[in-house]
Amino acid sequence: MTTVERTQVFLLPDLGEGLSEAEIVEWRVAVGDIVTVDQSVVEVETAKAVVDVPCPYAGRVVTLHGAAGEVRPVGQPLITIAPLDGGGDEPAGHATYREEERAGSGNVLIGYGTGHGGATRRRRRPRLALAPEPVDAGRADAGPAASPDAPADPVRPSSALVISPIVRRLARERGVDLATLNGSGPGGVIRRADVEAALAAPTARLAAVPDPHVAMAPAGDGDVVIPLTGVRKVIADKLSRSRREIPEVTIWVDVDATGLLETRAAINAATPDAPVSILALLARICLSGLRRFPQLNSRVDTEAQRIVQSAGVHLGIAAQTDRGLLVPVLRDAQRLTTAELAAELAATTAAARAGSLPPARLTGGTFTLNNYGVFGVDGSTPIINHPEAALLGVGRIVDKPWVVDGQLAVRKVTQLSLTFDHRVCDGGVAGGFLRHVADCVERPALLIAAV
Repeated sequence: MTTVERTQVFLLPDLGEGLSEAEIVEWRVAVGDIVTVDQSVVEVETAKAVVDVPCPYAGRVVTLHGAAGEVRPVGQPLITIAPLDGGGDEPAGHATYREEERAGSGNVLIGYGTGHGGATRRRRRPRLALAPEPVDAGRADAGPAASPDAPADPVRPSSALVISPIVRRLARERGVDLATLNGSGPGGVIRRADVEAALAAPTARLAAVPDPHVAMAPAGDGDVVIPLTGVRKVIADKLSRSRREIPEVTIWVDVDATGLLETRAAINAATPDAPVSILALLARICLSGLRRFPQLNSRVDTEAQRIVQSAGVHLGIAAQTDRGLLVPVLRDAQRLTTAELAAELAATTAAARAGSLPPARLTGGTFTLNNYGVFGVDGSTPIINHPEAALLGVGRIVDKPWVVDGQLAVRKVTQLSLTFDHRVCDGGVAGGFLRHVADCVERPALLIAAV
């Protein structure tokens, strides 16, 4: 069997959670590089997260199917690998790759491994190379791949001399045509500073080649066109569906949060090594309220014409990230102590902002807590995170005049808002839940009585 006949084409694997495509963020390897089984070869962005994709084959990279910024469907070619011939050019450490390959590696991204269970092997950064142009997916099926020693015809350098995928991505998102720029880097390479200088110039032009998955409307000079893809597209679709399907109602109440802040200070003074956040205390209060009013921990199954109340509370926490609004989920949050809630919330929101959460952590919520007060606003009428039935919003905590025992005083006041699906309950249940939450915020000792 010849090397050409044994060339392996690795297809973009099943991403799980119903995801059907991913955008290439950055290639970890270049044509000609040697890879091992389960080595991360590309970073992709799905509608749920940014993840590294490991390759189940070992050998030499022949073709990279697609450039940074291109959207690839699941099941289409991602990278072509040619096995090494076992000659003198085989580097040390790769002699066992055939045995590893025969052992198999499941081409499934769920869990972000390919079946070996061990830590993913990482290699040094690949040498600088021109980013490849997109490759027609049909070419992988047209015939055998080229020999690793032959010129790789499908991969052609673009006319613009660009090394960094980050530069390509910035230019695409900001509408700068790279072909119009003169690179200031070595050999005329276009750098990020060149793109930023073009953006600052009054004659900056829109990119000539639009995203193939987006219908671009006519735009004038200076307009910035941002493709509605990835996470932004999923957010738009989900919120639009929520508004179409859910008859939502929002109610709100101002509360004195002075007691809640004092309680938090007392807890943290007693356990300085395990601090508790205000968000964790609010989560604990929400869990208490949902135990009393389980109607709000439910969803409407429109096809079966029924309301499904969840046995566990899978608490979603709205988190603003560089990629948009994400709602990571703490499954069975009712089983966690307040200290565990605090630790889990901190770790989960940090991972969401870093883009390292797996897709499974971003779905399946039954109730969402949204702290929009961090943006310096008092109130909101948020859209329910479909298919959930309710969302509690918390505004900023500020000093306000408040009547205490008939006397005017300055207290720490916040506004709570509850948006709920009117199909799952009426105002009595929603009002009862919000009043319970407000009472616990004002008098945290009630949480003990509610247990």
